[in-house]
Parts: sequence; structure tokens; C-alpha cells
Amino acid sequence: MTEAIDSLKILTPTTEPWQLIYQDEQLIVVNKPAMLLTVPGRHPANFDCLVSRVQQEFPTAQVVHRLDYDTSGLVILPLTKSALSNISKQFQARTVQKQYQALVEGQLAAEHGSIDSPIAADPDHRPLYKICQTQGKPSLTHYQRLSYDKTSDLSRVLLSPVTGRSHQLRVHLLSLGHPIIGDTLYGTAANIAKSPRLCLHAANIKFLHPTTEKLMTFSVTTPF
Repeated sequence: MTEAIDSLKILTPTTEPWQLIYQDEQLIVVNKPAMLLTVPGRHPANFDCLVSRVQQEFPTAQVVHRLDYDTSGLVILPLTKSALSNISKQFQARTVQKQYQALVEGQLAAEHGSIDSPIAADPDHRPLYKICQTQGKPSLTHYQRLSYDKTSDLSRVLLSPVTGRSHQLRVHLLSLGHPIIGDTLYGTAANIAKSPRLCLHAANIKFLHPTTEKLMTFSVTTPF
């Protein structure tokens, strides 16, 4: 057990605060900073996370979906059991619409397209994932090229994941030959040197309110 704990990575949490975007009796929507886990990590030192911070102000806040430690952006946190159940079912039905912005290396050949490639854990390079046609789970991402900067040779991309696999957006863009800038897991040394953070941000989200069934739409500015 000690060896297992010792093998886990300790992630230094950011001091940047989370932002409250929306609040009512059923749920809150927050903007998570980069370099912060959504939930406590397996290592005891990784207790500091978004939900532990939020629960200091909203004790009943619960987790229904997550963003990676390196990723910033919008997170829905239900405040009641009924809201948790309702929104969880929306995620399971894939009716929650999420959009991310990313900065990637190079110029995407097409202005828009889809990446339909199955993803599996990479047992030889944990905790990484890889495209795997035989053992991977179905994974689909739609993308749109928003802009291209010739000087820096970087593209800004809007990403709309249909599925929610671990590292899906990172792996899918890497498979196109356009890795996300600042990716300490999948990027080269040159890639990592281009940004102090992973340039991936959950910028937009849409879902139905769990009690009123009103369409809720939220957007936050991309910080890169």
C-alpha cells in the first residue's frame, strides 16, 4: 500500500480562486482555474481541489462531471440529491452540450470536421491514453478552426466532444498532428515551453435546469 501511495504524483494546486458564475437553490455553476483537481486525488496530499474549496461556501455541492487538473472552465455542481440525479441523467444521455477552446500546434487543414477514433488507456505509459481500434471505447469530437496565427504557427480551435473519455480532446488533437499547447502529458519539450499552462478551456455549456426544465446557457472568456 505504501508503494502504491508513493508512486502517485503530488499535484501542486493553484492559488487562483474559483469563480461563481451562477447560483440558485438547486445548483451552482463555477469557473475552475487551471492547475486544480475537480475532486480529491488518490494521494492524501492531493486533497485540495475545486469541490473541497467550493464546499466551504456551499456545503451540499456535489460533483456530476469533472475537468482535468490542467484544464480550466465551467463546471456544474448540483446542490441537492434530486438535482444531482437529474443532471447526471442528462450527462448519461449526452444532452449536455459542452464546448472547449484550445490552442494547438500548426494549421488545421480543414475549417471543421470530426474525430471519430476509439480511446483506451495506454498500459505502457500510464496515466496516458491512446487511440486503439481494438480495445478503445467509441470517442467522438467535432471541431472548428476559429483562427490561425502564421507568426506563432498556432490555431485556435473550438471543440465539441460528444463522448467524455479521459483525455479525449488531448488524444484526438494529437492524433491529427496538432497537439494542444502546454501539454505536460502529451507534448514535446518545445510544445510545453510555449505556454505555462495547458491551453484547453471549457468555455461554454448548455443543459436543462433540473426543476424548471429551462435551457441554461453559460459562457466564460477563454484566458489564453
